[in-house]
Amino acid sequence: MGGMDHTLKLNDGQLIPQLGLGVYKVADALAADTVQFALEAGYRHVDTAELYANERGVGEGLARVGLPRAEVFVTTKVWNDRHGYDDTLRAFDESLAKLGLDYVDLYLIHWPAPRQDRYVDTYRALEALRADGRARSIGVSNFHPHHLDRLLAETNVVPAVNQVELHPWLVQTEARAYNAAHGIRTEAWSPLARGRAIGDPTLDAIGARYGKSAAQVVVRWHLQLGNIVIPKSVTPERIRANLDVFDFTLTDADVAAISALDAGERTGKDPDDLG
Repeated sequence: MGGMDHTLKLNDGQLIPQLGLGVYKVADALAADTVQFALEAGYRHVDTAELYANERGVGEGLARVGLPRAEVFVTTKVWNDRHGYDDTLRAFDESLAKLGLDYVDLYLIHWPAPRQDRYVDTYRALEALRADGRARSIGVSNFHPHHLDRLLAETNVVPAVNQVELHPWLVQTEARAYNAAHGIRTEAWSPLARGRAIGDPTLDAIGARYGKSAAQVVVRWHLQLGNIVIPKSVTPERIRANLDVFDFTLTDADVAAISALDAGERTGKDPDDLG
């Protein structure tokens, strides 16, 4: 279940599994086991980053399972201290070496870091990596519409993805609409609001009708909104449960009730304030 059956097409024609495994705050030593378990459970999409300091462990987990490279979608990201054309190319080389791969499926600018004002040059490096095939798709993370406006004006390749904090308390209506209008897929990080979903009465009540947990209800909500979603867990039962969301469908009323939890509340920083 999961795997490559449930994919979305990116604006460059590449397919991305809509549900993946996030590995933020997974220690490098634990990452190999976590990735191995997830792949064996049916995941075919892993999202890491230079910042997470676990690319080596992720690569080891991929190698252990030994799936054909084309069957696994791997994302990593360049951190704020490596912005700029040459620094980004070097950071990418380091990430690729740690992962033990010849290419990544998606390479993202992790944050716009607007005070540095180098994200346009950074993105030009991503365009070069895409041109030489070492990053099959390129995109951004935590970009507000005004950051994207500038990128679209000053570079040539429309980002395939914009990965943003997105969950029932931060529905990101404006960002999702902007992304959709420009052919950019929206990907949700912190999709369960770092555990806040668990025990929420609205979500519990909806879940009870389907025999599903609050977390499964939220993952399903993301899928039905058309988001790419990467719930993070290191617990085998939760990793498995997060994938077990393809055997039920929320009603329009359920989706609306979940979206009505929106309070504009972030668990992380505002992208205009970081870096």
